[in-house]
Amino acid sequence: MIKKSKKDNILAAKRRGREKGCSYCKSQSIPNWKDYEKMAEFLSARSRILGAQFSGVCSKHQRKLVKAIKQARHLALLPFTTK
Repeated sequence: MIKKSKKDNILAAKRRGREKGCSYCKSQSIPNWKDYEKMAEFLSARSRILGAQFSGVCSKHQRKLVKAIKQARHLALLPFTTK
């Protein structure tokens, strides 16, 4: 029996719960630092930005999402890390 790593378990859990397609493409919007409550779902438990394969966002919006999260962190709307 092959032992699954912690990362594999997280990946499987994220894939089970996410829907098909980019949420920003569906709503025809772009990530903005003002929507910091919505961007919190794209952060892990330790406040790290999730990759596109985990979050289900297309590559175009993933790049914009990363910039928006970084802006929100500098404005102290989102945490850099959690304890």
